[in-house]
Amino acid sequence: MEHVALLSRLELNEKEIETFTEQLNSILEYAEMLQKLDTDDINPTSHAVPISNVLREDEVHESLNRDKVLQNAPDAEDGFFKVPRIV
Repeated sequence: MEHVALLSRLELNEKEIETFTEQLNSILEYAEMLQKLDTDDINPTSHAVPISNVLREDEVHESLNRDKVLQNAPDAEDGFFKVPRIV
């Protein structure tokens, strides 16, 4: 735990080192237990539960009138929004 704390640039007191060592050991023991599971017949998944996207169909609509839209712009030039230059 002291090595992990050093890499993380954490200053831990003795009690914290003892507590975090126990917690880290518990996590590593659980990971070791998971490594022993036989997963040969299990297909890989990207999510734990089935997920499907709910998307609407694309429909063509009339565009907004450019001149009307640019009326709301703080600044416009040649039919486009004009924004400050950022370098």
